[in-house]
Amino acid sequence: MQPVGLASRYLTPDWPAPANVRAMSTTRGLNSDELMIGLAGFNLARHVQDSPDRVSQHRAKLQADLNLDRQPFWLNQTHSTKLLSLPAQAGLYDCDGSYTQTKHWPCVVMTADCLPVLLCDASGTQVSAVHAGWQGLAGGILTQAVAQFPDPSQVMVWLGPAIGPDAFEVGIDVLQAFNLDPSSKREEFIAIPSKSNKWLGNLYALARKELAELGVTLVFGGNDCTFSDAKRFYSHRRDPSSGRMASLIWLV
Repeated sequence: MQPVGLASRYLTPDWPAPANVRAMSTTRGLNSDELMIGLAGFNLARHVQDSPDRVSQHRAKLQADLNLDRQPFWLNQTHSTKLLSLPAQAGLYDCDGSYTQTKHWPCVVMTADCLPVLLCDASGTQVSAVHAGWQGLAGGILTQAVAQFPDPSQVMVWLGPAIGPDAFEVGIDVLQAFNLDPSSKREEFIAIPSKSNKWLGNLYALARKELAELGVTLVFGGNDCTFSDAKRFYSHRRDPSSGRMASLIWLV
């Protein structure tokens, strides 16, 4: 259930997750007097040019709004395929996802165009949060995440807000990272007729393709575009000085 009165700050996944699984994605949550630029809004990242005190206030507000027993376990995301098992000792780990079977240990990733992926099993015994940019997807980070679950057919996935297929312009290096022939036609990359060696990439389609190959069929979400909706979402490609949103999942 979305926190009462906070609809502008949070997006609740629409998926049939077990009753003991909680999940949420933040939005910019702009105040009426804030402009839709840069760090304005509910930024949760410390690695951008925002006031450390302001970020701490936002993180404390997140914990209070969602009635979390502890702060989410923040990661130092590096576009890798490394995942962290929680609980873990305090520290800032170079990882792009986490997973746990322990109650009240929120897994979290931050994004501002890359794809946040939340996973749980149908029995509500394990959850995971993954940061999946094109580098992570090409490296197989979703394969790593699904491998932490005993049965892929019982894994449920929600694809959070990311840059949409009409806005994600990429070069040939991205296609090569996926070992794809630039001359072939596919849903994941559509050539831009007016631009040589440029394609529109579809992070959602890439994720769904990999998940389907892994035997994961319960996939939800994937309907938002961070780039085109400046009021609701941060976008690094739209504004390099942007803040970051958070997508988190936990067991209760």
